[in-house]
Amino acid sequence: MKKLKGVCVGAGYFSQFHFDAWQRLEHVEITAVCDVDKHKAAGVCTKYGFKNAYEDVAEMLQIENPDFIDIITPPETHLSLCQLAITNNAHIICQKPLAPSYAESVEIAKIAKDATVRMMVHENFRFMPWYREIKKLLDQKVVGEKLHTINLRMRMGDGWQEDAYMNRQPYFREMERLLIYETGVHFIDVFRYLGGEISQVYAKLRTLNKNIKGEDFAWVQLDFAQGALGFIDANRYNENTAEDPRLTFGSILIEGNKGSLRSYDDGKITVQLLGQEEVEHKYNFKRINFAGDCVFATQQHFVNCLLSGQPFENEVTDYLKNLEVQDAVYASNERGIAVEIA
Repeated sequence: MKKLKGVCVGAGYFSQFHFDAWQRLEHVEITAVCDVDKHKAAGVCTKYGFKNAYEDVAEMLQIENPDFIDIITPPETHLSLCQLAITNNAHIICQKPLAPSYAESVEIAKIAKDATVRMMVHENFRFMPWYREIKKLLDQKVVGEKLHTINLRMRMGDGWQEDAYMNRQPYFREMERLLIYETGVHFIDVFRYLGGEISQVYAKLRTLNKNIKGEDFAWVQLDFAQGALGFIDANRYNENTAEDPRLTFGSILIEGNKGSLRSYDDGKITVQLLGQEEVEHKYNFKRINFAGDCVFATQQHFVNCLLSGQPFENEVTDYLKNLEVQDAVYASNERGIAVEIA
């Protein structure tokens, strides 16, 4: 089978999970890494066995002539980097947030659609193994053919300190939009993956830590087009009792007309049919890399689809639906009313 030639741009905090996954993937060879700090790029190449380090993306694309580029940089850089990739006929996998605004996200989607290259958003939460398993159970109608509710509870406990988010992602403190824009959009995508399209939202957002600019608390009610209801109860301020809150980022309860599915903070899944006791549903996942190795699964999906020609689950045009819901959450909070999704 053909081996794809890839390059990466960005060597910040989260890039380590990308590099580790690329290193383990078959049918992929990462030939270069680019960062504004070339010494960081060189360090990545040494650690992961990649070949060449650059500080100029255009130069890297021209010299390496890759099949694809992995964009792991801040959202304000994504439009120009996508334009460069398209100019050099390189397929794109791009980290979220996709862009600073919905309008810029639409522009990115448009230039990708008009080009010959393919583009997928690196939206990895739907590739967490517990959600993949829950999706299978829902498709098998284990708790019935009618979905009633999806409820998510997230408590990260990494945002109450004066120096919230520590050295891992200190820029969180300066973001005007935080919880929904940076983390909540993951769950919007998960809810769409599990429950279908969202037709309306009603949201209450708060900033609990007064040392940060954006919101760190969200209560969001979602109406699904097919009649089910969803609720996101998310909070980065208060703490979790889980050994590792960053394994699953939250627990979920899904109710249907024949019973309930639960996914716990440790990744355990249970089934409770009506009138019966809760029973653990056995499945396997790896506690490596990030959140059940979901970055590996995301990038594996990207590679498989490039090789097979199959559509991406998070093709960039479809991903705009997540951003429409995201912006409706902020609009609902500002206006104090439920907001319809166009």
